[in-house]
Amino acid sequence: MSVIASVVIRRRIPLAAGGCVLSFALFWAAQRAADVSMVDLMVYRAEGEAARTGADLYALRATEYDLPMTYPPFAALLFIPLTLLDPVDLRPLATVGNLLLVFAFVRLSLRLVGERRHARVETALWVSAVAVWVEPVWTTLRYGQVNLLLAVLVLWSLTRRPDHRWAGVGIGVAAAIKLTPALFVVFLLLVGAVAGVRRGAWRPAVRHACVAAAAFLGATLLAAAVLPGASRNFWTRVVFEAGRAGRAENTANQSVRGVLARLLHTPEPGAWWAVGAAVVCVAGLGVAVAAAARGERAWGAVACAATALLVSPVSWSHHWVWCVPMALLLWTRAARWGGRGRWAAAGGLALVFCSYALWWVPHGHGRPELAQDFGEMTLSAIYPLAAVGFLAVAAAVALGFPRRGSRVPRAGAGRPRGGLRRWRTSRSA
Repeated sequence: MSVIASVVIRRRIPLAAGGCVLSFALFWAAQRAADVSMVDLMVYRAEGEAARTGADLYALRATEYDLPMTYPPFAALLFIPLTLLDPVDLRPLATVGNLLLVFAFVRLSLRLVGERRHARVETALWVSAVAVWVEPVWTTLRYGQVNLLLAVLVLWSLTRRPDHRWAGVGIGVAAAIKLTPALFVVFLLLVGAVAGVRRGAWRPAVRHACVAAAAFLGATLLAAAVLPGASRNFWTRVVFEAGRAGRAENTANQSVRGVLARLLHTPEPGAWWAVGAAVVCVAGLGVAVAAAARGERAWGAVACAATALLVSPVSWSHHWVWCVPMALLLWTRAARWGGRGRWAAAGGLALVFCSYALWWVPHGHGRPELAQDFGEMTLSAIYPLAAVGFLAVAAAVALGFPRRGSRVPRAGAGRPRGGLRRWRTSRSA
């Protein structure tokens, strides 16, 4: 039986690979038809050029949109190799790299959710074929963004064994490139603290957090040694300039700050955002830590990611690539336990991120986002609303609802004729 199953799986993998390649090819054709400029990739290349030549990184204005440098100086060091290629050659290579990262991201997401039977290459290929059309992933590839790389680094760390020596390095490097993943360090420390209070195994989480902090510090010190002026400028001034990345009320800003700016019809929500972000951060981290402490590591990790995106000053729509593990987590739990509510939650979340609904409202020149009505504000807050819904489900999981095995089996299920009970055996048996 195992030989037959192996042959069937081997025959399915080429079919899944063909479907994935076809989807990627159609995606590439659609991107070329849309004549995408990959503007953020060009900004990265300009930042690498500035770092290589010693120019002022944070006085840089690149492309026709006059976009500034917003990342820490370590990111500029990583962008230096981009200057070795012409933009004509760089764009297709970056697209190929991001498509490969889509598959890696999906595979790690499936591993995180803990479903071994769903983590097969075949499943990862089919999910990748669909995930590339999700709005955050589409927009990431359209702009040539680094979101998939950062997510892969974080997920690689979170899916290592508890005793893995390098677990946490990916989180630290990702935080050195962009500060938002640093919230995972706080998450791991809190998980370790709760485990210690409960007399549980606190060392793995704390060790991962310490390794991540050490990796972040090492990368930051390296950047400070190579780019001392830029490092001093960033950590003393630029890091506090929340508006540097763009207008808060922009429809693409799917964070609490963006929602409040549109809700209050103001370009700067100020204290309202500080209070709202603090409340969401405490609540979201509480849910994430409670879920992880209960043994639901995947729920805790993805809840932490959702919280980080909500409280960040600017979370552009393409930052929400974490919708992929969100949807996969809901899907695998619905497949395991069944129930209309679980399937509705999984389908609803997938529909939100596949609908491109946030772009249905007026946006662009003239700042129309400051004059939105209730319906438009709801659509332009669709990602934060979905994240809050996910956190609510994660909170229910952390509290033990629904409990495992709560689904009532059908009458007579598991019993053959004659009333004898059928035994469930392991795969090896």
